Amino acid sequence: MDGEDLGENVLIHLDVESLNPAIVKQEKSEFSTTRKIYSYLKKKTFATFVASKKISSLWHCCDKAFSDPSSIHKHVSNVHANEIDELTSAALDQMLKRAKADDSVHEYPNDRPSKDASYWMPDISHISEDKLSEGPGEVILYYCYCQIKEPRFICDWQNELCSKLRLTGKVRVATEGINGTVGGTKTATSLYIRAMLAHPIFHVMQVEDFKTSDGGAECFPDLKVGAYKEIVPMGVDPDIISYRSAGKHLEPEEFHKEVQSLLKDGSSNSDTILLDCRNFYESKIGQFKNCLAPDIRKFSYFPDYVDKNLDLFRNKKVLMYCTGGIRCERGSAYLCSKNVCKEVYQLKGGIHKYLEQFPDGFYRGKLFVFDERYSISFNSDVISDCRYCGSPWDQYQLCSTEFCYQLVLSCTSCRQKGLTACCPVCQAKEQMPRGSPSSGSVHKEECECTHSRPRIPKDTL
Repeated sequence: MDGEDLGENVLIHLDVESLNPAIVKQEKSEFSTTRKIYSYLKKKTFATFVASKKISSLWHCCDKAFSDPSSIHKHVSNVHANEIDELTSAALDQMLKRAKADDSVHEYPNDRPSKDASYWMPDISHISEDKLSEGPGEVILYYCYCQIKEPRFICDWQNELCSKLRLTGKVRVATEGINGTVGGTKTATSLYIRAMLAHPIFHVMQVEDFKTSDGGAECFPDLKVGAYKEIVPMGVDPDIISYRSAGKHLEPEEFHKEVQSLLKDGSSNSDTILLDCRNFYESKIGQFKNCLAPDIRKFSYFPDYVDKNLDLFRNKKVLMYCTGGIRCERGSAYLCSKNVCKEVYQLKGGIHKYLEQFPDGFYRGKLFVFDERYSISFNSDVISDCRYCGSPWDQYQLCSTEFCYQLVLSCTSCRQKGLTACCPVCQAKEQMPRGSPSSGSVHKEECECTHSRPRIPKDTL
């Protein structure tokens, strides 16, 4: 099967009905850069390419015979990657041409400008105030990489939308997309999701892209919506290291099998690294077995961590994961840019989606979240200890010192003894009278905890 036939064959077998035609029409000039749909099409291209090589019970390619799916998949990934990319682009071009000629595809209404935030508001005239402010609640976590030409207009819309639905939380908007976690009643979050999916800029999103957990508006002190350079603060210009260069996505089932294989083979002398790209205080209370968890305090330290540990990743297969998947998009792109790894994969949907399917899988302990809950639980394992007595404990609280924002693991017994600070320095400050000269100025995170931890650790396996 030649390239032209293969490209056409992909289009024949592609479930075009599952892709919203409005996306193609609305963003036809940007469609090739819409990661989710391009990735979906690429998987179809890859599968069709592999199927074209099968003769009887064997696959034949490059004058070699392959007896099992994993070997032919690995061969195609390593040898024919450029060809797959070219075929995907060709198939994509054909899809765009068909969409353009399809009379059934309609434009979005243009009688009102998209900048008008009120135009994209859900109708809540039939919803009582009680349903928006009382009743069962939840927190939703999501992100979407897409082109946003004027982030400030999306910020205005988000502010009005969340306020109208009585939602609290944090939303970051940038030219590269949107990242949010908001809480409220289930009625309100359902309306919020519906509004997001109805907006043409975010039409590429699906319901399953919104991760939900128990909670509500009380999980956040207020609502913060802002425009930023990055939707996840890695500290690297997204125009230089883009999410479009990220590693390959693995569904939770695929990631589970990879981890299972790694644990079965043993971590010693393995050519695979299971990499946690979260901060140390997140991985401390929950992580995958046999993972490499960098001792970093901020995600903006991750690029420097990679640079300092390149030899660690050289010629290795990397399985990367984070809370919801967003940090892996940029983190894996940065790792890929170094051209040292054999392969780079990331867990699609992050730990959150994995635990929904495998609550008793290979991730043990709590899942840290960035709100006033601090963590959510999917299993009963406690993998961390009290900072003072060493007993099993995984419930974070802020350091009791007035101006310290470090998190501390101090069990109930130790807290009753007054051991509520993150370190001896803060504990001494806690015993000083409030408002004294020595405690009157703000030195955020200036304590023993900060100074004792190297900013960029060098790891060994």
